[in-house]
Amino acid sequence: MWLFVLLVIVPIIEIALFVKIGGLIGLGPTIAIVILTALLGSWLLKREGLAALARLEAAVLRGDDPSPVLIDGILILAAGLLLLTPGFFTDTIGFLLLLPPTRAAFIRWAGRQIVRRVVILRRGRGGHGAEARRAPRSSRTTIIDGVDYTVIEED
Repeated sequence: MWLFVLLVIVPIIEIALFVKIGGLIGLGPTIAIVILTALLGSWLLKREGLAALARLEAAVLRGDDPSPVLIDGILILAAGLLLLTPGFFTDTIGFLLLLPPTRAAFIRWAGRQIVRRVVILRRGRGGHGAEARRAPRSSRTTIIDGVDYTVIEED
């Protein structure tokens, strides 16, 4: 489904926006906007990418988990790819992904989607009720799945 959207729907949106905006402001200004957004996007990509690398280095030196910084960096890379793709729609999404609050919101949303899919997959594999339920949001304890265990007898 997502592949269909990327390969068919997004180009149709881009073409429609080029026709509409080009009709309103003309060909020259439309091309100028595309070039200016690419230049601005490249500058922002460099700035955010270098900041992400600095955060990654700091996390590694502190011994922290670098996963959040790596995910942030992947989203910055995706933003850069979108900005390199000519078009108003992809530029808008790319610029939004370069903004730290937008990336944080996307990561929260994606995390919820992943948790939801994992729970659904576990239920679909014939998981037990306790195995398929998630811990309440307020829970700060570590949950250990007790479905597979071994009883060790003390001598």
